[in-house]
Amino acid sequence: MITLLDRTNTYIDDTVVLGDNCVIYPNVMIKGNTSIGENTVIYMGSYIEDSIIGKNNTIYTSYIIKSKIGESNIIGPYAYLREDNSLENGNKIGSFVELKNSTVKSNVKIPHLSYVGDASIGDGTNIGAGVKVANYNGKEKFHTDIQENVFIGCNSVLVAPVTLYHGSYVAAGSVITQDVPEKSLAIARERQINKTL
Repeated sequence: MITLLDRTNTYIDDTVVLGDNCVIYPNVMIKGNTSIGENTVIYMGSYIEDSIIGKNNTIYTSYIIKSKIGESNIIGPYAYLREDNSLENGNKIGSFVELKNSTVKSNVKIPHLSYVGDASIGDGTNIGAGVKVANYNGKEKFHTDIQENVFIGCNSVLVAPVTLYHGSYVAAGSVITQDVPEKSLAIARERQINKTL
């Protein structure tokens, strides 16, 4: 059984496939060649197009376009998954996060206010608030490789191409322009100086 809470304000193309026990809230639009697995809940205001979404996902008021999503992910509210993303299982893609052309393994947390483009992210990685992947230099796009169990502090910038190796850390507020070795801490910011006014 599929539950549409307000049929008159829900828009689903006849090409869409919905699994059993899906719940669709009002003001949702699902278009194109989209399939959604069983036990998935899609909250109001979401837009999904040409995407494959597995079972047991929860999607809060988000845009998902030409992406592939595995199982048991939490997306949103207000996430924007642009073209060519692939997410595996158990991830949290939170508020005002934008993904583009990226691969996200399992149990990754990107909770809020981040941009990740042209990147791969390994299992168990945590990306803090306000992290940006600088993938474009004005002429070309470059790839960022974030391996397993990496921790990236808030308001950091990763200037592609760059690799953050397994178990590495990035201190909050850093601008990373070089690879970060395995199980090491990268700090790339000026030392604070306080001057009397």
